[in-house]
This record gives sequence, C-alpha cells and structure tokens, in this order.
Amino acid sequence: MSDYQTIKTEKTGNVLKVTLNRPERLNACPPEMADEIFDAVRNLEDARAVLLTGEGRAFCSGADLSARGERSVTGGEGAFRSLTQHYNPMVQTLASLPVPVVSAVQGPAAGVGCSIALAADFVLAGKSGYFLQAFVNIGLVPDGGSSWMLPRLVGTAQATRMMMLGEKIHGEEAERIGLIYKCVEDDALMGEANALVERLANGPTVALGLMKQTLRDGLQSDFGSTLRAEAETQKIAGGTKDAMEGGMAFLQKRKAEFTGT
Repeated sequence: MSDYQTIKTEKTGNVLKVTLNRPERLNACPPEMADEIFDAVRNLEDARAVLLTGEGRAFCSGADLSARGERSVTGGEGAFRSLTQHYNPMVQTLASLPVPVVSAVQGPAAGVGCSIALAADFVLAGKSGYFLQAFVNIGLVPDGGSSWMLPRLVGTAQATRMMMLGEKIHGEEAERIGLIYKCVEDDALMGEANALVERLANGPTVALGLMKQTLRDGLQSDFGSTLRAEAETQKIAGGTKDAMEGGMAFLQKRKAEFTGT
C-alpha cells in the first residue's frame, strides 16, 4: 500500500484496513490526514469492504487545531478552507463508497473524528469509546456532516443535546439511542470489528453498495422516488453473478459463495 504520513493502510484478503496513526496526538486530524484518508479509500482496487480504526487509545480527537499557515483549521477563513478543500471531500467519499465500511471506536471520536466514525455503515465502540460534538465548547458549530447525520441517526432531540450541550455519549448509551450499531467490551472490539467486516467483504458487495445508495438517497426522497430507485437498483443487482449464485445456492440448499461480481 502507499506510504502515508498520518495513516496506515493494510490489505488483508478482501478488506482494506485504514488506521489513523497519530497516537501521540490522540489521532487528531490535520488536513493532511483528511487528504490521506480520501486517497486511501478512493483507490480501493479489489477491496470489498473497509475497516476504519485509530492507533492507540483514541479513534480521533477531532481536527488538529495546532496546524498553522495554509493548513490552519482555525479562524473563519481557515475553517472554511479546511472543510471545503479537505475534510468535507473525505467524509463525503467515505459515506458514499460502493462497498461496506465499518468503524471501530476506542476512546474519543470527537469533532470531525465523530463524523469520520459515523460516516461508516456500521459503527462499533468499546465501552471506553465515546462520541463528542465538542464544537460548542469552543464557540463553534458542528461540521463534517454531523448536522445531517445526527438527527437522522438519533432524532432531533438527541442531536440537539449532542450539538448544543457538548456532552459525551459513551459506547453503551450510543448503542441504546441508536447512534451506533453495537457496543462491546474493549478487549473484544477489534475481534468483533474484524469478524463483521470480513462477513461483509464476503457478501454480495454489488448489492450491498446499491443498498447503501438507495438507503441514503431515500433519506432525502419521497416514497415514490424510493420505489423507483429500488426497481432500478434491483435491475442492476439481478444481473450480477452473485444474484445467480444466490439463487442457485437457495435451490440447492447450500451456503452461497459470493465473489462481489
């Protein structure tokens, strides 16, 4: 894989693992890290699923506020530039990947780190993990897509709580309110995440990608438009080798062997 400065990448089988790798800064995310994540996930090659995690005791503590010069993320103009040119393209790319994405959160997922984690299709957290919209505590507004994601995940009341009160939502509560898929013991986190991402990578990944597309588009569409989108995506999925294999496996009463084609 490519030689990155702020992340590590590893390809194992059909899974691309991306690890945020600035543990001495709790994986605080400068614009360079956003660019490297963007580059890593848009070059999937034959990967059929992506696993995101952080090195050390944090997932990501947010944007790196110590960046200076053209890479500064502070001040009105610096924040606007870093969001539009670096963070937003990265988060949007993560959210719209044509393959399943799993994030495994230990320690803080704060600020834009919260957005990076929640951009995944499945979010697992250890009991030490927490999600924090820290912006209000420094006089800023939520960014990285959190204003769109949070109310759709947990409803307006809980989203308002997170954004306006800046309270930590720990793993167990995050699962209870529907913010994440699952909370597990810290020492079981990576095992659970690896098992899930491998299961997804061995699934009918064309169909899974179409499900992602229809689900996200449906959040902004009317019922009739979603019915039409389902028909269009079913037309594509129905023409894949995986659909043929799935049908044959059903008739033969065996487990399907999907290839992602």
